[in-house]
Amino acid sequence: MFHASVTPAPEPTGRGPLRRRLITAVLTGLTAVGLVVISPASPARSTAGQCSNGANGFVDIHDDLRGIDARTTYNPRWIGQRGGLGVYVRLYHGTVAGADRGWAMIQGPTRPGDWVWMDVSLNGGKSVWVQCGPFSVDAPGLTKTSAAKASSSSSSVRFRACARMVGTPASTARCTSWW
Repeated sequence: MFHASVTPAPEPTGRGPLRRRLITAVLTGLTAVGLVVISPASPARSTAGQCSNGANGFVDIHDDLRGIDARTTYNPRWIGQRGGLGVYVRLYHGTVAGADRGWAMIQGPTRPGDWVWMDVSLNGGKSVWVQCGPFSVDAPGLTKTSAAKASSSSSSVRFRACARMVGTPASTARCTSWW
């Protein structure tokens, strides 16, 4: 699925309402046939299948694999608190299957149903190309990772790690900054 953000350009004098109606009609039609989804990143609209078993160039990894913290702000990113301890999401990178790859990990006092995923952008973080996940924590206190994707020297290819604690609204999902 392709995800896009749309910001309309300022309207030329005399064509504003008609142009807005036309744009709205076109985007509504595209959304209805599933070609465009206009929404913020959310784990509910994607599946782990988009990046499992080699899909889209991802590599499956162990759920406890740690690497080098990606040098970006909000890494690790605090997600919430349980029993006085913090639950965090991290964006790691390191050598996996012979290449430098990035992946997301949730850690801390996790519970089954906590989600972790990694967003991949091909336009410098302006929109999400694929959301790898969500992946659900299997047992209390365990870490969970996304699949790993090869990093790139291109500034257009960016990753961020995201997570959400079970039983919380979608608006409480938190992500690292783009790396």
